[in-house]
Amino acid sequence: MPEFEAILFDFDGVLLDSEPVHCACWAEVLAPLGVTVEWEYYRQYGVGVDDRGMLRTMAARSDPPRNWEELWAQYPAKKRLFQARMAQSPPFDPSLDGFLSRLHSAYKLAVVSSSSTTEIALILTAGGIRRHFDTLVCGEDVQHHKPAPDPYLLAAQRLGVRTALVVEDSEPGMASGRAAGFEVVAVKGPADLQEQVLGRLAAK
Repeated sequence: MPEFEAILFDFDGVLLDSEPVHCACWAEVLAPLGVTVEWEYYRQYGVGVDDRGMLRTMAARSDPPRNWEELWAQYPAKKRLFQARMAQSPPFDPSLDGFLSRLHSAYKLAVVSSSSTTEIALILTAGGIRRHFDTLVCGEDVQHHKPAPDPYLLAAQRLGVRTALVVEDSEPGMASGRAAGFEVVAVKGPADLQEQVLGRLAAK
């Protein structure tokens, strides 16, 4: 029997590097409100957390503090901008399709992300890899986001599995996977995804 029944992937920063695109879209829609979003700030406070949490932190750290709901009101515009940019050319590694196909022949696969289902499904479909995933667990599917265990617990429930390998790049995501009781493999980004995952699966 395989050591793991499923492999659960975070999306941004694991399957593709879309975080800089998220950051650029937020920067564009918030600029008219006088809010500047820089990459270093976004990388520290925006990666691995849901957008509401990121905006609450941003609003609280503003001088003077802002009403985070004023910033959240720009989410529909940010979402449209992000979808338009990503649908044109999702930056997936060309070898990812074959890698996922091999894994899917032996494991159930899922994407577990704090982003919305419409964003994730659109990009996976545009990249030609949606068919490899048995379920998507996204931001609107759970009340408590990463680092809470809820997203990964829901993915396991949907897949009907007890053992899973979680693949993450952020501290909140890794904490979420461990809190759900699963082993976590950390990746630095899409470039070392395949080496890290295959190396762990080959380890005895």
